[in-house]
Amino acid sequence: MNLRITDVLYRLRLFFIPYLLILSSCLIIKLLFTREQIYYSINSYHNDLANQLFIYATDLGSGFIMIVLTIILLLYSYRTAFLLVTSFGITTILVQVVKRIVKAPRPSLYFEHNLSHIYFVPGVKMLMTNSFPSGHTVQAFTVAVVLAYTARQKRWGFIYLLLALAVGYSRMYLSEHFFEDVVAGSIIGTVATVIWLTIIDGKPFLHQNKWKRGLLKQV
Repeated sequence: MNLRITDVLYRLRLFFIPYLLILSSCLIIKLLFTREQIYYSINSYHNDLANQLFIYATDLGSGFIMIVLTIILLLYSYRTAFLLVTSFGITTILVQVVKRIVKAPRPSLYFEHNLSHIYFVPGVKMLMTNSFPSGHTVQAFTVAVVLAYTARQKRWGFIYLLLALAVGYSRMYLSEHFFEDVVAGSIIGTVATVIWLTIIDGKPFLHQNKWKRGLLKQV
């Protein structure tokens, strides 16, 4: 099966086109404002309801959620579960390599001499290092791309994008990452996953009937 990257992007059109528009807006914001201005702007808006909302939203980008999704997908489609696990593995390795090369400080360390002017969400443990890029954001966009790509109803692509964006914003709201960490994370998660899907989903074995089944559909 000959799969081109344009084929993958076409299946992702309701995810990818809105994402490109949002990414373009983010890049413009980064050109117009400094890291500090963007951070303080986001940090200035907070309330109890948003605190709880984004504490839960950030967990959508965790490895635990990926494991749960994989188990669920195994019940219905080995192919989708395989695409998710392999994509997640590749982007996770990639983001960890970049983190250890860049070694960027997180907001709590970057602003260590000005913490009195920063709002921290109660109960959230503040990490100090390896800020760039945001691992949660990479993982959220990886999962979103795979689910959007394999969804029968392609309009779900936009819903998956919104969920990934919620994870990315939560990382900034919780003061775990900077704006550029999240933007870079979304790029890595999206681009790397699209490339991997183009490579792996073109393999004939993934389109055999046994791979289209799951544990609940053995016959």
